[in-house]
Amino acid sequence: MTDRATLSEIVAVQRPRRADARRNFDALLVAARDAFAGRGIDASLEDIARQAEVGIGTLYRNFPTRQHLFETVYAEEVDSLCRLTEELCDVPAWEALTSWLRRVVDSTVTIRAVREALSEESEVFVTCRRSLLDAGEPLLRSAQIAGQARPDITFDDLLRMVSGIAGAAFTNTAQRDRVLAVALDGVRTADAGP
Repeated sequence: MTDRATLSEIVAVQRPRRADARRNFDALLVAARDAFAGRGIDASLEDIARQAEVGIGTLYRNFPTRQHLFETVYAEEVDSLCRLTEELCDVPAWEALTSWLRRVVDSTVTIRAVREALSEESEVFVTCRRSLLDAGEPLLRSAQIAGQARPDITFDDLLRMVSGIAGAAFTNTAQRDRVLAVALDGVRTADAGP
């Protein structure tokens, strides 16, 4: 079994089967993602339930502990990034890589907030990290094979660069996007064109 399959199983096993329960589960995840991104890991579970328009009992039925909620939000966010690579398979190599990296930057606020609460040895963290690398490395490799990305950069280099940008304080999203574009220009080969 691959790490990607394991991540999909982690995400799927938690999702309720009944439609109404799935809606509540999804609403809780959206509310938790927003709360953790905005207020950090100390965000109130009661506020998360209120934002999802469910009772606190529904939150605890789905996520018996705060740690369980952290792990689920993290796994869902990483799984979403992994699924995006599948949607980009028919997109030109450079465009696919940069589209995915922009989405990584958008997700990093949530991922970084929740990651603080996870042990780097936890099964969820290890599986998510490996899945993220497995999803992104082929995008860089395709851009390198196409002659559009520098051959001397590794995916780990690229991910660290993007994570650094995502973690910086910017005046607004437009400024962040400009800085990311400048950084990605440094990754693109000179003969790759505009």
